[in-house]
Amino acid sequence: MLSEATIESVQVLLDNVWILMAAVLVIMMQAGFALVEAGLTRGKNVANIFMKNLMDFCIGALLFFAVGYAVAFGGDMTGLGSYIGGDGWFLAGDGIFTYGTLDKFVFFTFQVAFAATAATIVSGAMAERTKFKSYILYSAVISAVIYPIVVRWQWGGGWLFQLDTPFHDFAGSTLVHMTGGITAAVGAAFLGPRIGRYGADGKPRAIPGHSIPLAILGTFILLVGWYGFNAGSWLAAGTEIGAIAVNTTLAGAAGAFAAMMTTWLRSGKPDVAMAGNGLLAGLVGVTAGAWVVNGLGAIVIGLAAGVIVVYAVSFFDKIKIDDPVGAVSVHGVCGAFGTLAVGLFSTIESDGIVKKGLFYGGGTDQLVSQVIGVAAVAAFVFVAAVILFATLKATVGLRVDPQEEIEGLDVHEHGFPGYSHAD
Repeated sequence: MLSEATIESVQVLLDNVWILMAAVLVIMMQAGFALVEAGLTRGKNVANIFMKNLMDFCIGALLFFAVGYAVAFGGDMTGLGSYIGGDGWFLAGDGIFTYGTLDKFVFFTFQVAFAATAATIVSGAMAERTKFKSYILYSAVISAVIYPIVVRWQWGGGWLFQLDTPFHDFAGSTLVHMTGGITAAVGAAFLGPRIGRYGADGKPRAIPGHSIPLAILGTFILLVGWYGFNAGSWLAAGTEIGAIAVNTTLAGAAGAFAAMMTTWLRSGKPDVAMAGNGLLAGLVGVTAGAWVVNGLGAIVIGLAAGVIVVYAVSFFDKIKIDDPVGAVSVHGVCGAFGTLAVGLFSTIESDGIVKKGLFYGGGTDQLVSQVIGVAAVAAFVFVAAVILFATLKATVGLRVDPQEEIEGLDVHEHGFPGYSHAD
């Protein structure tokens, strides 16, 4: 018989190994985002797109280590500390926040993967027309300040977690995805649409991506990474991760199916790219409630997100927010929807963590907290993004020259094409 101490030490090791593996899965999502964005845009900008996604992670990791982690998880959790942290700069000190049995370095590695995800969501909406130096400055600010403050409010034990009925966002439908989606919407609005995206009559014109295979390959990589994203957010190697993985699977599959059917019924053809976005929409939608909903709830959330994303893309087209990959719709709109859905579909009552949703006899307490959380995060991120992009536009500038945009950012911004062609 193993002693209780031995069993406990084995569990600690399992927890740390699993979360480090989950972190690697989430970091691999950077490749998925890069492939989706590159596939849905033109080949003349592919090197620029991969460079942006690479720097989102690399610069984001350095700044989250130096500043962002302390803002998110350091300092007093009461008073002003519930809004912004204060110690743990450069990951220093033994007292900075960790979770349960996790070593602080393992916990940091998992959290930095999420910070990079929030930053890179914006890349697709700003694709094909953004100055690289301006994008790098944006990426630095969101990784060091904007995203960590939002995390502080809930995962860091701040004021949203301290509500009478705590706001619940298990793995980041709002904290990660909606934060990225709203920032993407603001960035795209400040940039304006790509040349040729809208005709003289104001109607949108299609600018086809150069590689649907790359885009769908990217969605599959994102799906694989999402098991680290959601199941890893249990922050331990527990039996609960199986049900979380099933909910992730069901919601993503339902989202892809719903988006396919919606486009098929609307246009007479099942749209491949939109089906891929439907998969991502379902995954984003279930991320907030991946632990607290059952399989049926996950399917309903995924189906709804798959329909919502199709109409959201059309809506942003109408108001001339040019988003080449649908990032605002997938992450912003479906992130907000999925977070609110916790207040409807939660089946779990856990004191001080989450209550049952309206459809499962829990009343409106959880739904009200979800509305508060979504509204507060949306307002803060919107204002912060407006200030950030307005400052960048007024100083270093946001958009490349028209000639550079027409000829492609690869050569003009980076000195060589992403694809070389034989003579």
